[in-house]
Amino acid sequence: MLTLQQIKEDPKAIVEKLAIKGFEGKEAIDNVIQLDGERRALQLDNDNKAAELNKYAAKIGQLMKSGLKEEAEQAKAAVATLKDAQKEIAEQLAQREAKIREILLTIPNVPCDMVPKGLTAEDNVVEKTGGPMPDLPQDALPHWDLAKKYNLIDFDLGVKITGAGFPVYIGKGAKLQRALIQFFLDSASEAGYLEVQPPYVVNEASGYGTGQLPDKEGQMYYVGEDNLYLIPTAEVPVTNIYRDVIIPGDRLPIKNCAYSACFRREAGSYGKDVRGLNRLHQFDKVEIVRIEKPQDSYAALEQMKNHVQSLLERLGLPWHILRLCGGDMSFTSAITFDFEVWSAAQKRWLEVSSVSNFETYQANRLKCRYRGEDKKTHLCHTLNGSALALPRIMAALLENNQTPEGIIVPECLHRYTGFSIID
Repeated sequence: MLTLQQIKEDPKAIVEKLAIKGFEGKEAIDNVIQLDGERRALQLDNDNKAAELNKYAAKIGQLMKSGLKEEAEQAKAAVATLKDAQKEIAEQLAQREAKIREILLTIPNVPCDMVPKGLTAEDNVVEKTGGPMPDLPQDALPHWDLAKKYNLIDFDLGVKITGAGFPVYIGKGAKLQRALIQFFLDSASEAGYLEVQPPYVVNEASGYGTGQLPDKEGQMYYVGEDNLYLIPTAEVPVTNIYRDVIIPGDRLPIKNCAYSACFRREAGSYGKDVRGLNRLHQFDKVEIVRIEKPQDSYAALEQMKNHVQSLLERLGLPWHILRLCGGDMSFTSAITFDFEVWSAAQKRWLEVSSVSNFETYQANRLKCRYRGEDKKTHLCHTLNGSALALPRIMAALLENNQTPEGIIVPECLHRYTGFSIID
């Protein structure tokens, strides 16, 4: 969440930046500033009363020594009155602080200066394009028909077992899925990311820490009896490793990667864009997460983008990078770059990765700090990216690599699959 310091330094600029995300923030910002003013006034009153109490403590001792019992009792009565007043002030302080936090949790991160203006995906900017565009015949099959033809994925069986959006991978389909996971993990390790294996369910504090709560509560699967949430991405448990942690400055940067299943309700999704693997309730993903000093985070963001690009190049997929406009960005992000691959049979771009810098927004929620050379603690910058999400990668690989002889498997996966063609 935004810090009070950020807001108080230039509230007008904060409101203007929030508008780039389509968020009308003036009322919320004004309320925070007003409540903070009340909080500081209450704190000053409390400090003054504490100073009076100290004076009375010394005075009572002197009166007792002097045998002035009646005056001492009057002083004790004044102390009791002051303590009652302090108790009331403490309650009012707690109320103001809780209300400030409640409002701050509803305010999204401000976009950085590189974010283009715009409210919809049509306003996103294509930054870079690469990869060979496949030349398929007019009767090329979409991945859901290829999956059925070669017995790779059974969507109907998933509906029987669980419901729509929970496919069952079979035979070479399952092996290709596992090969992609291992390829992504090995590539991340080679790039210096330490692999962790996180839980797939998290508590409420973790959801608030990375910003899924309260923003995306309705999109997460909730285990009511235990007050736990199924993770929408490994970003949530991995970043929360560093919640309430002060990291020695010389330990930064921290680079983690993790494979996990991801669970998303995708409420409101329907139509042709959700067919097959295009949009699932459960899918696999390898995530990369970085904890950085603020001065290093944008160089780290470029490294993460280059890493994702290298994966798509090795897979031989056509790709482009989008710099998202303010209105198409997530609640928590300061800047996001989406990677999309071309689906030749569907004739459309499919998102396969988002790489984001959250600056201090998540770190402030998490209380994730580092100790600088000045011996003081400072908020870290947090970053994360998909490297990569599997369903649409699988869809593009099946569609783009189909031939009359079968589906060609990219060479970088051969050592994991044990086969070079699906026939």
